[in-house]
Formats: sequence, C-alpha cells, structure tokens
Amino acid sequence: MNRKQLEHVLRAGGSLTSSRDLVVIGSQAILGSFPNAPSDMLTSMEADVYPMDAPEKADMIDGCIGELSPFHETFGYYAHGIGPETAVLPAKWKARLVRMEAGETFGWCLAPVDLAVSKIIAGREKDIGFVRNMLRSGFITEAVIQSVVGELKPSDNKTVLARLPLCR
Repeated sequence: MNRKQLEHVLRAGGSLTSSRDLVVIGSQAILGSFPNAPSDMLTSMEADVYPMDAPEKADMIDGCIGELSPFHETFGYYAHGIGPETAVLPAKWKARLVRMEAGETFGWCLAPVDLAVSKIIAGREKDIGFVRNMLRSGFITEAVIQSVVGELKPSDNKTVLARLPLCR
C-alpha cells in the first residue's frame, strides 16, 4: 500500500464512521513520516486503523472496507479496523503522532520510533524485518528507540532491549 492508497482508506474510513480523525497503528503508519518509503516497507495491503474519537466504530471499518469486502476486491487493499489496545506502545506515543491529510479526514500515524517499538514487542519475523528496514533506511536509529523504552512497563522494556540486536 502506498501513500495515495492509504489516503483513500482514510477517506473511506472517515466517511463511513463520521470520524474526522483516524489513528494508523500498523506498518502503513510509516507513510505519515515518509510518504515515499521504499517498496520493501510497503508490502502490506492493509492499513490498521481506528477512529480516534470512537474506537468502537472500528468494527464498521472492518465490516465495510475490510478484508474480502467489495472495497478490497475492487481496489486490492483494505482497512483492518483495530482498537487502541492492539499495539503495545510507549506512554507518550500520542504526543508524537504524525498528522497526514486525506481530504476531510486526518490520519494520525504512529511516529517512527513508536512504530518500531510496537513492531519489536510484537516480535514476529516480519516485524523484526520491518524494523531492520527502518534502521537501514535511516528512518530510525537504535539510540532513538532506546530513548523511549523507559516509557514502557519493565517487561516490555526488557523485551525491546533484548530484541533490538535482532534488527541489525
């Protein structure tokens, strides 16, 4: 999914839920900070989003423009309606959200550091690979990741520090 496609998902999700602000949690959040991110970081065809003011409306997003919906079948990409609890994030992540305009809707994308931390905690091979690509592209540094681990609960802090070398 590229930036233009993410903007389309945000407009559709905003219209569907009557929400002006949608939070983008997953890998597509990189497009908020880096609109021309390399293609190896844009392999996912889904955008993980929820309405900032009404997270409970995420089910509407999933049902209407989610996987296997007519939207997905027509455009080849889709929205995954999620909740704020989906990702483990540093305490101050909301203050670092990156605003992205999509017509009348705004996408509030995780900052690269928060995206990296959430991916490292998730720990799947694809997540570690994504963070590796972020580091290699210069979108984030290990020092910046280390600077926010103090915002996590101790067990998550330890997880990030233990898995960070895997991202090199």
